[in-house]
Amino acid sequence: MAITLIRGGTVVSSTGRQLIDVLIDGETIVALVEPGATALGADLSATADTVLDATGKYVIPGGVDAHTHMQMPFGGTTASDTFETGTRAAAFGGTTTIVDFAIQTPGERLQDTLGAWHDKAAGNCAIDYGFHQIIGDVNDESLSAMSELVAEGVTSFKLFMAYPGVYYSDDGQILRAMQKSADTGALMMMHAENGIAIDELVAQHLKRGETSPYFHGVSRPWQLEEEATHRAIMLADVTGAPLYVVHVSARQALEQIATARGKGANVFAETCPQYLYLSLEEQLGAAGFEGAKWVCSTPLRSRAEGHQDELWKFIRTGDVSGVATDHCPFCMVDQKELGISDFSKIPNGIGGVEHRLDLMYQGVVDGRISLERWVEVCATTPARMFGMYPRKGVISPGADADVVIYDPAGHTSIGLGKTHHMNMDYSAWEGFEIDGAVQTVLSRGKVIVDGGSYLGASSDGRFVRRELSQNLL
Repeated sequence: MAITLIRGGTVVSSTGRQLIDVLIDGETIVALVEPGATALGADLSATADTVLDATGKYVIPGGVDAHTHMQMPFGGTTASDTFETGTRAAAFGGTTTIVDFAIQTPGERLQDTLGAWHDKAAGNCAIDYGFHQIIGDVNDESLSAMSELVAEGVTSFKLFMAYPGVYYSDDGQILRAMQKSADTGALMMMHAENGIAIDELVAQHLKRGETSPYFHGVSRPWQLEEEATHRAIMLADVTGAPLYVVHVSARQALEQIATARGKGANVFAETCPQYLYLSLEEQLGAAGFEGAKWVCSTPLRSRAEGHQDELWKFIRTGDVSGVATDHCPFCMVDQKELGISDFSKIPNGIGGVEHRLDLMYQGVVDGRISLERWVEVCATTPARMFGMYPRKGVISPGADADVVIYDPAGHTSIGLGKTHHMNMDYSAWEGFEIDGAVQTVLSRGKVIVDGGSYLGASSDGRFVRRELSQNLL
């Protein structure tokens, strides 16, 4: 096995930082050693096969993005990033593991849909990957199959309170699935919006001729996210199931989660960079059809109502457990344009798998979160939450050598033709400037990105069989 030494950097974990070197043997971290350490009388830097200089830089665990949608069918089209293009873009941004979603629709067997996603991803991923399973048809057969999938390393399941006629589950179906989740120990993930009420509001806006992208956000008000979040928490309380609420965008929904957590509930929140930086007024309200670039669900929220600042606060307090991207990219041409005269036909999704670490690091620079919290929400807690810790999410002996060397003195300009490797014809983050930069990325000991150059291969990634969550109370 090849020996790699990362020398001179500051290793940052969720609990602290230390000037210490990282020794890698093949695919695994084997030791954290004092700078200048020797082995059999020889300087380690002289005996290692590869020495990476991290002087003046942060050495952090590779990012874990626990919410992506590569090649996802939606709204009459398919997400523009394949597993190959999307995971390569993730690697450029310092993410070394994704957890994507296998999707069941009514009439399909759960096992068959998981098999279809395995076929899409196998041999086509630049980084390691796992799967959650969306249950779009809650019935006896699907509930029985949950135990089988847990044994295969798929230990989290997602339900939708939105999208009636597509993925929607009613309260009775949610109750039954949560009961099964409680029995198996699997984590139940929830898209919490009141889809029945939203569909009525959408119809009313369209009847009035209010068809622009701005009304996508207006038709999904925060009250319907808060209500659904509260309802999901209550159903989880009845069943004893652990609950993970995805892409929380409204401060009121997070207040519901924080209240439940304060009472000792196994309830966890995820948010995304778009809800921390972007807004209903500035992005969805852009002139003409430009707002379609930022149509996603849950929607961007009003800056005037203070959602963005409050979400940062909840990250600081720990009530937001992880930050993911909900990466589900669509091009403007021939995809977002499907809704040019009807916002309800715009495919929902934003591309961001490449930029999460950078955007969250800017929160460190701006004084919103600490370095340790940056690592915690982008790597360590997602690995714990989804059964990959201590293999992923930490720089520690025995862990996979998924490592990012991050330069705080670097600079990253985000935008099409700049730092943009996603398969999209625009950037949702056009013009963002980051006071830091990814320098080097290792996936299981192999340097796959260095100085902006891609050195990996589409077959580098492996499927991660996940254990049950380690983050539950």
